[in-house]
Amino acid sequence: MRPAGATAPGPPPMSGVLGRAARDLLVDAGIATASFVFFTGPIVVGVADGIGPTWAIATLGVLAAAPLAVRRRAPITVLVVVSAALVVAALSGVRFTLFVSNAGPALAVAAFTAAERMPRRTAAIAVATAITALTATEVAAIGWHPGVTQDAIQLVTAVPAAFLGYAVAVRRRYEEQLREREEQRAQEQERRIRAEERLRVSADVHDIVSSTLSMIAVRSGVARVVLEQQPDEARVALSTIESASRTALDELRAVLHALRDDVAAPSAPTLADLPALVAGVDADVTLSVPPRVSAPPLVEESAYRIVQEALTNVVKHAGPVPVRVSVTRDDGALSVRIVNTVGRPSSPSGDGFGLIGMRERVALLNGTFDAGPLVEGGFAVVASFPLGTHDD
Repeated sequence: MRPAGATAPGPPPMSGVLGRAARDLLVDAGIATASFVFFTGPIVVGVADGIGPTWAIATLGVLAAAPLAVRRRAPITVLVVVSAALVVAALSGVRFTLFVSNAGPALAVAAFTAAERMPRRTAAIAVATAITALTATEVAAIGWHPGVTQDAIQLVTAVPAAFLGYAVAVRRRYEEQLREREEQRAQEQERRIRAEERLRVSADVHDIVSSTLSMIAVRSGVARVVLEQQPDEARVALSTIESASRTALDELRAVLHALRDDVAAPSAPTLADLPALVAGVDADVTLSVPPRVSAPPLVEESAYRIVQEALTNVVKHAGPVPVRVSVTRDDGALSVRIVNTVGRPSSPSGDGFGLIGMRERVALLNGTFDAGPLVEGGFAVVASFPLGTHDD
């Protein structure tokens, strides 16, 4: 049963992944097109001057710009192709852009992408190799083609672009680590909520079954003893057993239905249900509850379950002895106290499942719990629930 408000983290929708990939491809295609149109296009159409045959200008312009369309998919390959086109242009003396040494965005974008998308060592080797080879070629081409102005402008643009790409990669990895930690915290919180819910449900099931079976055991014993001499009393005992059994089955079905179908839990018992609980116990119980006392629903349910389990233990271990049940509330806490006088010598030692369940139930609400024999005889169970973090 998933607690209210809890959601399980999962992979992003496939439509979102495809949409992001399509947008990235469209952006990269736009970068490639703009690089060719604005830096090589004017030379190809004759509105600006380049150096070299038109076919060579167009070919090298395409080789330098077109790979940018797939820069995210193959960063190193794109860097190699763009660098090779620039090296060939420098060696052959072709200027296919409007600026000296074919200056343009192609190599800077390729270096940025390699540094941003690839592992740091791989990116550093690839970018350093490409920039070194191209810079050495441009410097050598200054003497080979004196009529073509050459300089090391690509070094000036590509190196900062590579550092910027590395900075973006570091920031993205940091953000991914933050998201992973947030997801881990959310998963841990959900596991904790589920564990607490399982503990609460198991405590409810234990209380329902234990209380009902204890009452059935006592009532069936009474019916067996008085069956022949007092048949009316036996019928009353059997009727009580039937009613309690049906009620317990209904409560168990409601709890199991909530677990199986992930629906809202059944309405929980409250302090107002204590008189009915006490009336069904085979013991002399004195109940003291202040008028109009109230607390948050979870606290009231837990207090009810504590009283239910404590009375069950009295019937099982002490027999039909006088019991005092008192509920008090001050400004900061709701307390319940169940005290019975001396009964049979089989009083609980404090390590039974019932006491463990009560202690865990109280701990879930940051309360305090104490149970043990009294000096004057008998047994006492005391639970206190703080209201500051639960009272709305």
